[in-house]
Amino acid sequence: MNNTELKFLQDKAKEVRKLLINSIHSVGKGHYGGSLSIVDTLVLLYNKEMNINVNNPKMEGRDRLVLSKGHAGPALYATLADKGYINKEDLLTLNKENTNLPSHCDMNKTNGVDMTTGSLGQGISCAVGMAIASKIKKDNAYIYCIVGDGECNEGQVWEAAMASSAFKLNNLIVFVDYNKMQLDGTLKDILDMGDMEEKWESFGFYVKSVDGHDIEEISKAINKGKKQELPTAIILNTTKGKGVAVIEEAGYKSHSMGLTEEQLQKAIEDLN
Repeated sequence: MNNTELKFLQDKAKEVRKLLINSIHSVGKGHYGGSLSIVDTLVLLYNKEMNINVNNPKMEGRDRLVLSKGHAGPALYATLADKGYINKEDLLTLNKENTNLPSHCDMNKTNGVDMTTGSLGQGISCAVGMAIASKIKKDNAYIYCIVGDGECNEGQVWEAAMASSAFKLNNLIVFVDYNKMQLDGTLKDILDMGDMEEKWESFGFYVKSVDGHDIEEISKAINKGKKQELPTAIILNTTKGKGVAVIEEAGYKSHSMGLTEEQLQKAIEDLN
């Protein structure tokens, strides 16, 4: 990745963060923390890594993204709007009556969303099924899936992981948003997952741990994963609320919070 391309993606990430902040603010409160933490990965996927076509969103053989931590939908919506799948103006209808942008992702409502998610643990199971289908069809698609670290408390995540290695799904790349916080506390205090890298390795994955806000590092991990004969897990060491000081400082309370008008303006200044 050259410097021009990296700068383009970094600037995109700032713009997407601003879009999602304004989107959540329009409804009063929402999932700022876990949305902001995955923006860099989403921007990289949709602007560089994924084989997709905005003008043909249902294209056969396309790469797919399953946002298993569906509560981070605002981050995906903002990315899709920036890419042109949906209108940016529609972001201000988030979770409102008759919206096409519900709080959690719905593939039947939102153009560009590949899978309905929100019930934690189920998204990665869907991703496994999609990866198996791609293998059967031999369409060479990659299936990307983002799970939360708190979501990894769900047993279903590990059932899906076990199936991934059993079926040798080297077309599946799972990202773990490892911000080490969940809805009402830290991961360690609620249900300590131990060594996250060793955990995924023990389920038969190729594992790479990266700075989840270093776009170039994430890109290198993806490319290394594509060379493996195993499914890949990329551990994204992230900061909940990344990019906005007041949200970062809120810690786990940023899972669902509101901003005053003054805080909103300061957030936009932070990103500028």
